[in-house]
Amino acid sequence: MGIKQLTTTLLAGLLCFVGASLQAQELPKPNKAQLAWQQAELGIIFHYDLHVFDGKAYSQGQNRITPVADIHQFNPTQLDVEQWVLTAKAAGAKFALITATHETGFALYPSKANPYNTKAVGWTNGKEDLVGDFIKACRKHGLEPGVYLGIRWNSFLGVHDFVVDGQGEMQKQRQKFYNQMVEEMVKEICTWYGPLFEIWFDGGASHPDKGAPDVLPIVKKYQPDCLFYHNDQLAEARWGGSESGTVNYPCWSTFPFPHTGSGESAPKAIWENKYELLKTGDPNGAYFMPAMADAPLRGDNGRHEWFWEPNDEHSIFSTAKLLDMYHKSVGRNATLILGLTPDTSGLVPQADHIRMQEFGQELARLYKDPVQGAKKSTNQLQFNRDQPISRIVLGEDLREGQKVRAFRVQAQVKGKWTTIYSGSAIGNKHIILLEKPVTCKSIRILVDQAVGTPTLTTLNVYETN
Repeated sequence: MGIKQLTTTLLAGLLCFVGASLQAQELPKPNKAQLAWQQAELGIIFHYDLHVFDGKAYSQGQNRITPVADIHQFNPTQLDVEQWVLTAKAAGAKFALITATHETGFALYPSKANPYNTKAVGWTNGKEDLVGDFIKACRKHGLEPGVYLGIRWNSFLGVHDFVVDGQGEMQKQRQKFYNQMVEEMVKEICTWYGPLFEIWFDGGASHPDKGAPDVLPIVKKYQPDCLFYHNDQLAEARWGGSESGTVNYPCWSTFPFPHTGSGESAPKAIWENKYELLKTGDPNGAYFMPAMADAPLRGDNGRHEWFWEPNDEHSIFSTAKLLDMYHKSVGRNATLILGLTPDTSGLVPQADHIRMQEFGQELARLYKDPVQGAKKSTNQLQFNRDQPISRIVLGEDLREGQKVRAFRVQAQVKGKWTTIYSGSAIGNKHIILLEKPVTCKSIRILVDQAVGTPTLTTLNVYETN
């Protein structure tokens, strides 16, 4: 009979306190872009670059230092960015990003600042603009568009970790040229295509004080409502500490630093203990900075492939593993971004497309449609019969900050209230998978600790038959 859902959305319901409010403090609050990004919950990033066409296994170390010998190997024969976007939509994604540039330095749009781009290939009379077509397709199909810019490495121009190779005055002049080129590219991306949902700088964008391009003021000037991710001045979201698609529980939307750095260039408190701070955040952090969990779809069976390679279909995650990833990311107050890669034809491979369809269908089956029938109050559901439940979804209003610090879920079983779950963080979404179904007459949420007065936005209960 499938999954039945008993639900209520409590748009203005104050959570029931049974404990004391913590000492009053000024909570960090999300800006418009951060709130929208966290509420979107699921996105897709499409990786595409010159080396997809070389027929070889992707080698990050080599691709960062070795220029592609023949730019004309970039020749997708059935290019259809709309098919990419429809694949993302089938998965249930709310936004999608495209790698406008990656480690080769090749731009997937006819940049006027960077001559190493699709126009140089010469196909479609030099008019092909994958970035522009992708963004149009996103808007056509109701997805928020975003752009990924790789500026930390550029094998064509000999750039490694933002530094142009060379010595003396020649190096200084080439570095100046590269920085100006990057800044102009960022301006192009920010001004050519309309409002963007997110701009993602690969590995961060460093800091102009370190000699790197100065990108933050450009993004803030031309895309003020776009999520900025990230540089050594600002991170409006944070990497979740691994590319497993999961974060720890609890995972807080707040962080003690305004930026995260990159690798060991970050503050020691961030990178020590295997990036534990990135995975959990800090409930007392002074900055609102929600977590991103990311993983490539082709990341199973010992593989971890962001770019297409031949004969690699065995590495596609199963639907069951993707659901587990979803529960351990979106279900733990993070935003999940899955990586897909089109092949040499210019299409998302059929196997990957089908897996995204299956994933989206299973998410919809489990969580889409509420079933009417439960009486509701601000923090309680009253069933009209003894009701078996197997999973619970909670959501907290984050507009004034993340407030809940400790809570319990209680079920009324045979006239007695019994605690069936205890937790700390709720955040945008917290999915509780009960070890065994519980049959009860009512369910309620009790908050033991909070900062200020929290508001529950969602209390959904599901029955498995």
